[in-house]
Amino acid sequence: MGTFVDAKGLACPMPIVKTKKAMNELNSGEILEIHTTDKGAKSDLAAWAKSMGHVLVKHEEEGSVFKFWIQKA
Repeated sequence: MGTFVDAKGLACPMPIVKTKKAMNELNSGEILEIHTTDKGAKSDLAAWAKSMGHVLVKHEEEGSVFKFWIQKA
């Protein structure tokens, strides 16, 4: 499908750090899927994506796991 970051069990700021690193590997328009258990990532990832010009395509919660799909600007 696309590129995937498993940040489950990692505390802030590691989900963002791993997301940034993975985003650097993508081409414009590609989508990165991120899974995390850090509740703070919900607002952090959305704010980070917006500040970088990326698009938060979708966000889901599945039990204690937060899933995000961010499209690279």
